[in-house]
Amino acid sequence: KKYAFCKLKTFIFLPMTRRELLKKALLAGASISLAPKMFANNLFSPLLSKQEFGKDFLWGVATAAYQIEGAWQEDGKSPSIWDTFSHKKGKIKTKENGDVACDFYHKYPSDIALIKEMNFNVNRFSLAWTRIKPEGTGKVNQKGVDFYHRVIDRTLELGLQPWITLYHWDLPQCLDNKGGWTNRDVIGWFSEYVDFCTKEFGDKVKNWMVLNEPLAFSALGYLLGMHAPGHRNPMQFLKAAHHIAMSQAEGGRVIRQNVKNAHIGSTFSCSHIEPIDQNPKNVKAAIKADALLNRLYLEPALGLGYPRKDLPFLAKMDKFILPNDEAKLAFDFDFLGLQNYTRSVAKHKWIVPFLHEVEVTAKQRKVPFTEMGWEIYPDGIYHLLKKFDAYKKVKSIIVTENGAAFPDVVENNAVHDAKREQFFKDYLAAVLKAKKEGVPVNGYFVWTLMDNFEWQEGYRPRFGLVHVDFKTQQRIIKDSGLWFKEFLK
Repeated sequence: KKYAFCKLKTFIFLPMTRRELLKKALLAGASISLAPKMFANNLFSPLLSKQEFGKDFLWGVATAAYQIEGAWQEDGKSPSIWDTFSHKKGKIKTKENGDVACDFYHKYPSDIALIKEMNFNVNRFSLAWTRIKPEGTGKVNQKGVDFYHRVIDRTLELGLQPWITLYHWDLPQCLDNKGGWTNRDVIGWFSEYVDFCTKEFGDKVKNWMVLNEPLAFSALGYLLGMHAPGHRNPMQFLKAAHHIAMSQAEGGRVIRQNVKNAHIGSTFSCSHIEPIDQNPKNVKAAIKADALLNRLYLEPALGLGYPRKDLPFLAKMDKFILPNDEAKLAFDFDFLGLQNYTRSVAKHKWIVPFLHEVEVTAKQRKVPFTEMGWEIYPDGIYHLLKKFDAYKKVKSIIVTENGAAFPDVVENNAVHDAKREQFFKDYLAAVLKAKKEGVPVNGYFVWTLMDNFEWQEGYRPRFGLVHVDFKTQQRIIKDSGLWFKEFLK
C-alpha cells in the first residue's frame, strides 16, 4: 500500500492510494528546504480567531463533481473516464464506484445549506463536462446546464460565493477514445467547453479555477495508470503534460475574454519536501522531485517555462512542442490555488526512474500521520505559502484544499473527530503565521464538505466536515464542522 515497486522502463506498480501515488512513489509536489522545525505539534492558541485573518479573508469548502454528484446516467449525462475506470474490475480498492456517491445531484439544496449552517462563505465545486457537453464538443445538454444554474442559484440565495472548477479529472470518455489529453486537439475541445461555461454562467459567477491538480491527473492517469484513464507510458505522460499546460493557459484567456471582472486561478497540489540529510545525492533527488511534481505546471504558467534544467528528462517533451507554444504557456492568473495535505522526506534510490528517490515515510520516522499514512505537518503549509510568494508574478494565494482523513464513529447521532479538529487548528495557525509575515494568502477552503468517493480508495477514507451514511444518505455535521461553525460565526 505505502510504496510502488517500480521496475525501470516497464513501470510495474502495486496498488496505492490517490495521493500516496504522488507523495510516496514520486513525492508529489515538492518544496525543498533544510529549514529547522518551526512549530510544536499543537499550534492552536486561544488567541486564534477569524478576525485575525482579516474581514475580507475567504472561508470555504471544496468538492468535486464525480466525487459527490452521483446520477451518472441521468438527464443526458454521458460517461466520463472515471465512470469507465471505476467500473473496471480491480481499479477501485473497495470495488465501489461513483454511480450514486453522495447523491448531491438530488440533495444539493440541503447540502449547500450545510455550508451556510457552518458559517462558510464560499462554495467551491466543479462542473461535470459530460453533463454539459455529453459528446465532448458540439451539442449542449440543457438539463445538465439547468442543474448547474440551480446549484449556482441556491449558492447565491444563501449568500455564498460560487467558485467554479472547470476541470476536476472527469474527461468525457468519448474524448478519451480519441486520445484524450494526449491528442493536441484537446486544447480546442477544452477551450470550447470553457467558452460555453463562462458565457453561460459568467454573469453569476466571477471566481473561476481552470484545472484541479494538473500534475495529479496527468501522472496518475498517464504515467502510473492508477487513475483514469489508466495508461502507463512516460511519453504519453509528457505529451499529455504539454497539452494540459497549454490548456491551462488557454482556459484562462477564454475566461478573461468572456467574464467581466473575472477572478481567475488554477490549483496545484504541493507537499513540502526535505531531503533526509544534506548528502548531495539526497538533495539532488529532492530537487528532481520538486521540478517534476511541484513546478512542472506552475512555472510555465508564470512565464518561466518547463524546469528542464533540474529534470533533464523533460527534454523529451520537446518533440511535442510546436513553434510559439512556449509563449502560450503563460497566463496572468489573479490567484494561485495551493492544495496541501502533508510533507515528504526524500532520500536517493537509483532504481526509481527519473527522480531516483524514495520517501522515508511518516510511520518509519515515527511521527503523527493520518489514516492515509500522511504526516501531520502544519509547518509544511507555511513553507509552501512562502515558496509561492517568492515567485514575482504571484499576486494572491488561496488555500483551495486542506484536510485530513481519520476513522470516524457515529455515536448518538454525533461524530467526535477530535484529531481532525486539531488538524485544522494547527494548519490554520501556520497559514496565519505566513499571512502575518506578509504572504498574500487570502482564503482557506476545507477539503471537504462531506465524506465522498475518494477515487481509487472508494468510500473508506473520510475527509468530510459532514459524515455521510452511504446507505441511507443521512448527513451529520461532525465536531470539526461544529468547530468551524463557532469559529466563523
